[in-house]
Amino acid sequence: MLARHGQTVWNAEHRLQGQLDSPLTADGIRQARETAGRLQGRGISVVCSSPLGRALRTAVIIADRIGANLVEVPELAEVHHGDMAGLTWEEIDELHPGAREERAENRHGWSFPGGESYAQARSRAREALSACGWATDSAPLLVAHEMIGRMLRAELCGLDAAQALALRHPHGVVFEIQRGVERIL
Repeated sequence: MLARHGQTVWNAEHRLQGQLDSPLTADGIRQARETAGRLQGRGISVVCSSPLGRALRTAVIIADRIGANLVEVPELAEVHHGDMAGLTWEEIDELHPGAREERAENRHGWSFPGGESYAQARSRAREALSACGWATDSAPLLVAHEMIGRMLRAELCGLDAAQALALRHPHGVVFEIQRGVERIL
């Protein structure tokens, strides 16, 4: 199962977070609690979380409520946005003219300046899935982020780059993925 962290202040401001952090909003905390409620009684004994504050806070809320162990998995951290972390797209357009167009030409292979590409993040996603698989005998819950979540889902569902980049993961939504098939819980 895969969950995205609850809404943050920067999500509400439309700022790219990458591996920087901003706190969960009241809605984000509510989303984490509601997610935990939907997951009670599903036999989840381990919650694997990105070490970034917004995901870790969400994971703690869920793990506490469902009585699961929590494991931090560094490879679940969000795609590294480098020099663009903390900025809105309007600020990026001003500070990095032409970057948005360059990204559009090869979104999967394009690297954020000082950061990483989706292609690099997909490699981390494979490592994260392996680490989480070793953490429990049953299916764990992974709490991560939207961009790395695309790569996790691509690996679990056998998707190519274009299919992966078309995915969305709203806050408060949990995907259960079995044998390459997703369903929303």
